Amino acid sequence: MVKSFVSVIRIPTTKDLEKGTDVDQTKPVYVGDFPCHLRDAQEELLHEVSSGDKLFTGGMDKGTGLCWIICGNKLYIWSYLSASVSNKCVILEIPSSVLEISDGNRKGKHFNHWMVCIVRWDAVSAKTEKVLRHCNSAGVIICHMKTQALVYWPDIFAESRNMPVFSLPTPLDVSETNFHNEGRKDANEHQEICLVGSVHLSEHHHINSIIAAPVSGSSKECIAIACQSSGKLWHFYFTPSGIYRKKIRHDIFGAGCVSHSQTNKRYARSLNWHLQPHACSEKSGWQFFLLTDREIQYWNVMLTPEVNVTKLWVNEIVGNDGDLGIKKDLAGQKHIWLLDMQVDERGKEISILVATFCKDRLGGSSYTQYSLLTMICKAGKNINTENSAAMSARVLEKKAPLQVIIPKARVEDEEFLFSMRLRVGGKPSGSAIILSGDGTATVTNYLRGSIRLYQFDLPYDAGKVLDASVFPSAEDDEEGAWVVLTEKVGVWAIPEKAVLLGGVEPPERSLSRKGSCNEGITQEEKRIQAFGGNMAPRRASSEAWSSGDRPRSVITGIVQRTAQDEEAEVLLGRLFCDFMISTEVEGAFEKLSFKGAFEKEGETNVFARMSKSIVDTLAKHWTTTRGAELVASAIVSSLLLDKQQKHQKYLHFLALSRCHDELSLKQRHALLTIMEHGEKLSSIIQLRELQNMISQNRSNNADTLPSQSENRLGGSLWDLIQLVGDKARRNTVMLMDRDNAEVFYSKVSDIEEFFDCLTHHITYIIGEDQPYNIQLQRAYEISNACSILIQAAMQYRIENQTWYPSPEGLIPWNCQPVVRAGLWCIASFIMKLFKESALIDSSRKPDLWSQLEVLTDILLEAYTCSITARIECGEEHRGLVQEYSRKRDELLDSLLELTKRFADANYQDKCKGVEDLEVKEDIFREVSLPLLAIAKRHEGYPTLWHICYHLNDSGLLRNLMHDSRGPKGGFSNFVFEQLIKNHQFAKLLRLGEEFRDELASFLKDHNDLLWLHEIYLSQFSSASETLHALALSQDDSSALIEEQEFVHFRMPSSTSDRRRLLNLSKIAVAAGKKEGFELKMLRIEADLHILMLQEEVLASFPENKGKPDMNKLLPPVVLIEMCLRGGSQKLALLAFELFAWVGSNFRNSNRSLLDESWRNAADQDDWASLANAARANGWSDELVIENLRETVLFKASYRCYGPASETFEGGFNEVLPLRKDELDFANSKELGSSVETILMQHKNFPDAGKLMLTAILMGREGINVFAEAEGELAMES
Repeated sequence: MVKSFVSVIRIPTTKDLEKGTDVDQTKPVYVGDFPCHLRDAQEELLHEVSSGDKLFTGGMDKGTGLCWIICGNKLYIWSYLSASVSNKCVILEIPSSVLEISDGNRKGKHFNHWMVCIVRWDAVSAKTEKVLRHCNSAGVIICHMKTQALVYWPDIFAESRNMPVFSLPTPLDVSETNFHNEGRKDANEHQEICLVGSVHLSEHHHINSIIAAPVSGSSKECIAIACQSSGKLWHFYFTPSGIYRKKIRHDIFGAGCVSHSQTNKRYARSLNWHLQPHACSEKSGWQFFLLTDREIQYWNVMLTPEVNVTKLWVNEIVGNDGDLGIKKDLAGQKHIWLLDMQVDERGKEISILVATFCKDRLGGSSYTQYSLLTMICKAGKNINTENSAAMSARVLEKKAPLQVIIPKARVEDEEFLFSMRLRVGGKPSGSAIILSGDGTATVTNYLRGSIRLYQFDLPYDAGKVLDASVFPSAEDDEEGAWVVLTEKVGVWAIPEKAVLLGGVEPPERSLSRKGSCNEGITQEEKRIQAFGGNMAPRRASSEAWSSGDRPRSVITGIVQRTAQDEEAEVLLGRLFCDFMISTEVEGAFEKLSFKGAFEKEGETNVFARMSKSIVDTLAKHWTTTRGAELVASAIVSSLLLDKQQKHQKYLHFLALSRCHDELSLKQRHALLTIMEHGEKLSSIIQLRELQNMISQNRSNNADTLPSQSENRLGGSLWDLIQLVGDKARRNTVMLMDRDNAEVFYSKVSDIEEFFDCLTHHITYIIGEDQPYNIQLQRAYEISNACSILIQAAMQYRIENQTWYPSPEGLIPWNCQPVVRAGLWCIASFIMKLFKESALIDSSRKPDLWSQLEVLTDILLEAYTCSITARIECGEEHRGLVQEYSRKRDELLDSLLELTKRFADANYQDKCKGVEDLEVKEDIFREVSLPLLAIAKRHEGYPTLWHICYHLNDSGLLRNLMHDSRGPKGGFSNFVFEQLIKNHQFAKLLRLGEEFRDELASFLKDHNDLLWLHEIYLSQFSSASETLHALALSQDDSSALIEEQEFVHFRMPSSTSDRRRLLNLSKIAVAAGKKEGFELKMLRIEADLHILMLQEEVLASFPENKGKPDMNKLLPPVVLIEMCLRGGSQKLALLAFELFAWVGSNFRNSNRSLLDESWRNAADQDDWASLANAARANGWSDELVIENLRETVLFKASYRCYGPASETFEGGFNEVLPLRKDELDFANSKELGSSVETILMQHKNFPDAGKLMLTAILMGREGINVFAEAEGELAMES
């Protein structure tokens, strides 16, 4: 590989690696050195071996974040995730008996023949572990490729890690390696058995790949699968007491292959788990891929009832169909090698490194072409080999055309080809690293239709690259940066920008190749040069990624900036430096305006970027101390103070140069960002002092606390600082060589990450597995840190208020959702801790209780500020208001309960069982003062009410009602509601003496109480209206006055209650004597009559299920219809009574019902019999009149048209005249337009019409009924 890949153009050499200088992001970044013990062993080994030998072998494990190197007879293991070389290094000694077998002649150490597997026992499931990647429990397996010697350390982090178990192959094991594909033993079996443990065993039987997985539910037990070059598979079972090995008896090569090619030294190439072992279940087993010389096989491992390994399906890669894989036997193509395979973390994409030996037909020269093939694994395609019909189904499909890495490269021997290894999963997205046996590492990146290569290189001899891995990203859905383990200079990282900018086209191109994705490169791609930081993200090529199931960006982390921005920023930096030297700012404003420094808003503004660079500067000499020593040192404080002074000078520069005024007018967001940098810097300084104090206290208490608990007690802030710093290092490759704490105290502008990490890792930070008292201590430490951060920022804001822009529509950093989420997270965790303990330990919990009060105030202030800003911007805020109200009530309710508990505990301690209510009240009053202030500021009305109620202090209640006036009545309305809820109406009305207007406004929805308050206010007319409406109220609509609308209120329970309310209304209207009160009196009288009539109507009906409720007010229409259905003379007359009192509007709108009432009245008497009797018996006029007076028609006419008739709002004549000759001309032709015309339609009118008309006329005349009737009868005769 050295000849093929070394021709790639190397990146510029790194000349300046001093800490604290601006690092070129296109160069590798130093992450960490080897542990000191390994360094010593390396130096010692250099004197024992010749310079040409390979000194040691090593590797990196992505799942655990561990590096390993075998040097001499020891295995060194350490974490590459931390920049600190003081990290604990695990040193494991390989048993001498194993070394004797692996080194038969004792003259040379074959260090490069070892393979290492690390098995993690604490499965990565929690998000905290995904970020921290701390491996606290792991087993290690080493396997010698040639001898099959195995060594197993069950737990390298345990005290007994130096007691491994090992297994040496027996002659029987070796004989098992000599089966042919048909399962027959080799004829020369006995000749090879004698070579057990010899390094001269045939390479055809070497183990070239091994994978391991933990056995769930067991104690440090795991399984491993290994493959030999010949294709034989072995499975090993490891326990703390022994190692068991067994050959997997299967037809490895398939029925279609009688024997594999002898030219292929390796039939089996690589093993990979489909998914991470911890993501699999015992029920489904573990699945793995096996890459052979022409296909991918899919195998399943089951543990129950015993280990069972079966092949599920086979997918051909090298075949006759180029659309399904790689087409063989093309012109000029001589041989195809599938070199290595990698599976992504999701188990969906498989990347295969391919080498093709070709011969140019024209020139006759031979060359090797290197390519990458990406396959997608279809879900739900577990095809069992027992189903021969299903074996032809394709399980894998090509994601993209074969990507040619180097079209023409030097021809290498197979040994060199098989030394190549492939790694995937790093940045840029979709890139891969190719490692060769000679120690080179090349990153291949597919960008906009072409492959670009980047070779890792340093300006000095770094030795060979032993392995490569990925630095885990802080985000689950993102790739991490590439990291490489070198032979001499430790671990280095490759920034994404280095690959994008330092990548070059392959050294040679083959334009005659067909189907290569390297063809068709546009002129745009050819013009791509080094672009600094000005390249904007673009969409990935659809040809390469359209078939995938997840979109991937080409470039991440690159901010679009223009040349004008760069120039303005350089100019600003120069002007500020000149100001710090000479304090001169003449012409600065004009120069910056000319360069466009005031054109951008927010964080992209040039002035905001300069401010950010001041507060985020990395110090040159911070890395001289590490870990806790860094925090405890005075260097941190001095550097932070230097930053603060420089930022303050920067503000003075802005003010003197008039830039501050311009920003305050046009770029308020940018100016707020600048001022927030000062706030955050002040907060970090205070936090650093807190951390220093905690460290000092822990140091002083080191002798009194147990060593095991000391590491956890009081260390929650330190753990959170480590989390934040670790996340920043993962997101910024250039910080990988820095310590977590150093990064945290340097990246001041990213202080929001403090709260973000707190939100996502609260259980880890507090330590749910720790004792309750330690959880309290750790929670207090974190909550105190949060409150100090915010309070320091607020203090800075108060002291520098004149520097800030107008706040309309601006949301400060401490009010952002990420900060609110962090504050709520720790506050809710504290509430949970208090709920878990019913008893109050007054010696430990008051501090945490006070912290919860502070956090509550800070969090609620953040919400109110955010809501105000949204309202000012005209944005939707209802959801935020609901969230604020919910969390406010939960926090205040919890604090109220804690206040009561603490007050009771203090009372018990003080009184010692002696009852003293006055002392108890004083204690509660004192401890509730902070809560009272918080609830008052944030409209926590339930809390204010409960405190006043608990103290039975009406004076405090009235004061709070005066002070807390909100948009909806404030605290007064809440108090009124509580009094009504508790049926304390007397107290409510007494409050009306002091809160007249408030109570009057509140009682608009409570008419049953409003009239009492109105009478107290001498508003008698209003009280009359209220009483009247209350008397006529019902569920659906008004009973008597349907044209009026009344507010919903409590209804009277009976008709007697309604009558009483109407009488009170009449008294009130008389007392008020408002203009027109006489008409109002008449209306009330009419309603009293209707109420009485309803009682009479309902009393006339028998008791049954369909009878309406006597106490429910019925509409007049319903009552009249009931009268018409009643069939009695009394009910027929009551209908006219109802018509008389309901008013003229009702009579006009219901005239058809009035007509029906007259017809019903006529039907109540037998007019035909009456007329026949009068004629037959020769009744005298007096007798006729006497009989007519008993008819319903007479009585109805007398009630409606008689001289003594009483009605409300006009008479019946206005709606329905008695005689048709009294009709207006316009209505003369309408049937039923008078009582006479209605009666003319009656069936008995032809025989008794004169009697019917006489009856109604008699009723209208009243006292003159006899004289007029006699005249009528005389005329008739």
